[in-house]
Amino acid sequence: MPDYLDTLCHATGGSFRIMVAERPGEITGGIALYEESRNGRQISPRPLLYYNGIVLVPHSTRTPGQETEWHIATLEALESALGRLPNARLRFKNRAPLSDLRVFASHGWRLQPEWTYAVDLRDVQALWARVHKDQQRLIRRCREQGLRLTTDEDFDAFFDMHRQTHERKGAPLYLPRESFRAYVATLQRRGLMRLYHARLPDGTSVATQIVLAGAHPVTHTVCAAAHPDHLSLGASAFLRWSVFEDLSAAGYRANDLTDAALNPVTRFKAQLGGELQLCVEVGRRDHWRLRMRDGAIRWIARASGPLRRRMRRTGEDGRS
Repeated sequence: MPDYLDTLCHATGGSFRIMVAERPGEITGGIALYEESRNGRQISPRPLLYYNGIVLVPHSTRTPGQETEWHIATLEALESALGRLPNARLRFKNRAPLSDLRVFASHGWRLQPEWTYAVDLRDVQALWARVHKDQQRLIRRCREQGLRLTTDEDFDAFFDMHRQTHERKGAPLYLPRESFRAYVATLQRRGLMRLYHARLPDGTSVATQIVLAGAHPVTHTVCAAAHPDHLSLGASAFLRWSVFEDLSAAGYRANDLTDAALNPVTRFKAQLGGELQLCVEVGRRDHWRLRMRDGAIRWIARASGPLRRRMRRTGEDGRS
């Protein structure tokens, strides 16, 4: 949505434009191109923008072959225009149901399969039956202990947990604090986001997440964090389930948990009753300067790993 991209660009310093394919008098498809200047202009997914793919307008015909021809012609036009862009990096990620990307494959673009979990919210009773029994137990325990769900504007509690979570994992923040604050406030004002908290009876927030939710029936969880002192409580499971209930009651059809790379977080997502879905990242070869830079970063990361481990062991030995 342009309103969402405009908000993200104000927070990141990026820019966006919309490229469309047209027949006389009508748009047949398009793509929103979010760009950032990092070692050359780059178009690619980033945190808070998991998808940046192509949208096709449905064809009125009832004949599958005619609809396929219509869509291929649209994709040919978009591929031709995208192929002429001078960006150092050009990658986009398509969410289901668009899977026919043969046009790009035939022109030498790289197609990389990726995955996500999507949770069907139309029947929460049926969804509960799909939730893993260990997560059900944690959710019940949190309810018994008086945890509650809130939707509010407590950004500081959210960001503190976001920062602590990323420091614990050694990962970069999605945005600096004040840029993130402006991003959240603008999306809330535009009705495109819900900031959720799981709170103890005394009001302390122990888990939090951001869900992008506008007019579209599918919502997207794009950021989640938990308080380091309450990780064993089960508040993350309680929060996820309570958010499902809240979104379902609001009439939303699904929640995309965005990303299913093989890691502990994805194992947790897999226990929440969702279905694994395929999405495809389409990209062309990066500019050689960008490839050299990324290669150097990977080499430094590999070389510094043993040093960091030795420093941690030295620190532990010193404390003991």
